[in-house]
Amino acid sequence: MAGNPHFIAVSAERVGDNLYVSGKEAGLGNETQVHIVVSSEASCINPGGKHPKAENKETFTAQGDFPVQNGQATFNLTLVANFQPSCSPPMDIVWGDITITDVAHGVSKTIKGPF
Repeated sequence: MAGNPHFIAVSAERVGDNLYVSGKEAGLGNETQVHIVVSSEASCINPGGKHPKAENKETFTAQGDFPVQNGQATFNLTLVANFQPSCSPPMDIVWGDITITDVAHGVSKTIKGPF
């Protein structure tokens, strides 16, 4: 049973149009694994900084199960903006706030954007 689940040392890095989100959740007790969900809204922005179409904004999600060792779990997830139609030059993808969630324990952490 978990003691006091909480996120520590979370970070995000943009590489190209993808967001790499990593971190650690502590206070997990003697559980064997934890399910982490990461989400962020991506917008397709024109060179003038405008959203040309409402449909060029979408929330993308990545999730996975990660092993718990000594009450802690380290995670790495990648968000990919798969716009249909694609967000092609001169348009650019801008990521908003990132939400990291352990749904089973009701614990969330937000990393402020934009990215």
